[in-house]
Amino acid sequence: MEVKVEVEIFVDKEEVEVNEFVQNVMGRAIAGAVSVLKGVKEDWSEIEIKVKRQ
Repeated sequence: MEVKVEVEIFVDKEEVEVNEFVQNVMGRAIAGAVSVLKGVKEDWSEIEIKVKRQ
């Protein structure tokens, strides 16, 4: 089953454009990593990740 993903990337609140290939690679990698975490529902619809540099 093919799962379609949409990825939006913002750096300092400015959107960075990404093509479909990058969306698929990043989206599936993130979805796969997060989906196996304990407590994540199988039928999730959105994952939000925030990364801050310190």
